[in-house]
Amino acid sequence: MKRRDFLAAAATILSAQALPPPSAQAQRYPERPIRLVIPFPPGGVYDAVGRPWAEKAAPHLGTIVVENIGGGGGSLGAAAVARAAADGYTILLGGGGPMILNALAASKPAYDARKDFASIDLVALTGLSIVVHSSVPAKTLQELIAYARANPAKLSYGSAGVGSMNHLAGELFKSLIDVPGIVHVPYKGAGPALTDLIGGQIPIVMANVTGQVIGLHKTGKVRMIAVTTPQRLVGAPDIPTTGEQGLPNMISQNFIGLFAPTGTPRAVIDQVAKASRAAVADAAYQKMLLASGLEPVRQATPEATRQFFEDELARWAPVVKSIGLKIN
Repeated sequence: MKRRDFLAAAATILSAQALPPPSAQAQRYPERPIRLVIPFPPGGVYDAVGRPWAEKAAPHLGTIVVENIGGGGGSLGAAAVARAAADGYTILLGGGGPMILNALAASKPAYDARKDFASIDLVALTGLSIVVHSSVPAKTLQELIAYARANPAKLSYGSAGVGSMNHLAGELFKSLIDVPGIVHVPYKGAGPALTDLIGGQIPIVMANVTGQVIGLHKTGKVRMIAVTTPQRLVGAPDIPTTGEQGLPNMISQNFIGLFAPTGTPRAVIDQVAKASRAAVADAAYQKMLLASGLEPVRQATPEATRQFFEDELARWAPVVKSIGLKIN
């Protein structure tokens, strides 16, 4: 062997010896701050779940830095996590928009939701609400349907963005009541959509049920017509479901969970999942979630989270196909 070849081989061996095996790296995890990516702008339901979660999980994981990366119905933030190193230091707070709709309807997906992510934990479930401005002369779902059928050109609805669960719920609503003329107005997150709803710039918003939305309803600034869950929510018990009001197929639940880039060591996945379980078990956190219209998931594992994700893909695929939803 030539001297330069020998030196190169020796350097390679020494470099390999200097790097600890993956199990040793996992044992030392975490050694630096963890980045939790929320794929929507501040002010929405993901913030309501993610920021308190980071506080509750910090005693078990150390510093957690929350970063909002909005746009594309959550796809921009999800893509950033998919491209990140699979070392446990970048985690996605994912849900229906980035993990389900983009997987089913994106014409040029920036990532593969099935292949690019490892499931960690299922934190909370939330329903959507059909919310209207006070100028809309409807106090029940049936009154809103009648008004929409009589005035199809006058109505539009806002969502958290193209490809969000809000968008899919809006299109499902239009399909079920047979009023295709209701115009979809996408926003870069729930916060801007609610701002325009309060100001009267838009008459309807398909909104995730949050403490903010419930508060706006209670003060009369907006009117929650119905929730899209199978049962009434603990945090909004006075709001009837779509099923109660004669539209049983108008069911839309969002999930919010934790995902890491594929290839993240299983020991790290388990450590984050354990910390998440401790966070969700916190009584104050559960109380906050319930008050915000969210349902904490009290029992979950990485495997159960993966199964839930796969089941949601199977449930929404025929809906996306039937309404011809395409995300460019």
